[in-house]
Amino acid sequence: MKLKKKNILGIVGLGYVGLPLAFEFSKYFEVIGFDINKNRVKELRNNFDENNEISNSKLKNSKVKYSSSPDDLKKCNIFIITVPTPVLKNKKPDLRPLKNSSILVAKYLKKNSIVIYESTVFPGCTEEVCVPLLAKFSELKYNIDFFCGYSPERINFGDKKHSLTSIKKITSGSSPQISNIIDKLYARIIKAGTYKAKSIKVAETAKVIENTQRDLNIALVNEFSMIFDRLNIKTTDVLKAALTKWNFLDFKPGLVGGHCIGVDPYYLTFKSKKIGYNPKLILRGRKINDEFPKYIANKISKKFKKKSKILFMGASFKNDIPDYRNSKSLSLYKLLNKKYNVDIYDPLIDPNKFFKDQKIKMLKKIKKNYYDVIIISVQHMKIKRMGLKKILKFGKKNSLFFDIFDLFKSKINQWSL
Repeated sequence: MKLKKKNILGIVGLGYVGLPLAFEFSKYFEVIGFDINKNRVKELRNNFDENNEISNSKLKNSKVKYSSSPDDLKKCNIFIITVPTPVLKNKKPDLRPLKNSSILVAKYLKKNSIVIYESTVFPGCTEEVCVPLLAKFSELKYNIDFFCGYSPERINFGDKKHSLTSIKKITSGSSPQISNIIDKLYARIIKAGTYKAKSIKVAETAKVIENTQRDLNIALVNEFSMIFDRLNIKTTDVLKAALTKWNFLDFKPGLVGGHCIGVDPYYLTFKSKKIGYNPKLILRGRKINDEFPKYIANKISKKFKKKSKILFMGASFKNDIPDYRNSKSLSLYKLLNKKYNVDIYDPLIDPNKFFKDQKIKMLKKIKKNYYDVIIISVQHMKIKRMGLKKILKFGKKNSLFFDIFDLFKSKINQWSL
């Protein structure tokens, strides 16, 4: 087997991960971009990406063929699966999207097809869960008729500097030959280079510990901030001083949500428990980060009056993206809204879509001289560009101002981490 230009790639899932992949690979290969969401396919055909990962002009010049019809995958011989891997309410892996996409792709496998997974999974998932489904529904033999690989996504959503092509890519394959083919495939588009992992399981594990490590480091500084608050000293002041030592790691307190850092550690702890080890530290870090919105709500609400009208700015799970899935900023809003009259606003989120998903009305326009309390919980550049002077005009004369992550670094800020 050799990597040839005549290979046709099928990218399954056109979200934050799949769309950039489809766009870059289409420069070298014929690419079918598949998604079960017909509205998503329709908007991409109209050269619009609601996630703002690929610009309208780039989409217009892209050669990707977008489809929501599975039969369009028939002619593909290399499949890359980039579907979400969330968790259930009990914090166990929800493998339904992964399983469903494996079954879907299996129906179009032919001799020498390669299936590459990018979704974050627990160690062993590709070969223990996905491969049996591929074999069963294709009626082909693994590593004889079809082959697999794993190359974890490393995209930092909303980060234009660290984009797909500028981040080193881990690759792996189900045999040494397939590993080389997959590595060469990604080397076509990854300017930062590739790294061939020893096995699929090694690649899976490397990915899941990347986000687990980050989750734990943020949990540590979140706990620091709770201690420092009782000592009546600012966390930012302490961290600035500590960072003067060359080997002190630069992590800041944060609301850890979304579909990566706040989810991936549970995949590792699930597998860990399955093999008989209780990962106490990882679970403790998760508990700290999951409960952090409650800590902030309790802290700032002590200064509110019972009938305070509150403006809450920011609903996405991180700055400069419109995604509010598993958003801890949204969790903070919901905690406050149980006791107070809270209006929510986010300049990046479509209020109509938000209401449809969350059944929460989002402001389209903010009233002036109306609010007793203003809270900024997400560091969007669009909020910063509004300017502090304009934002303060939304409040009454003696309104309280809480810039939780100190976006404006203002002396009038009542409290920040």
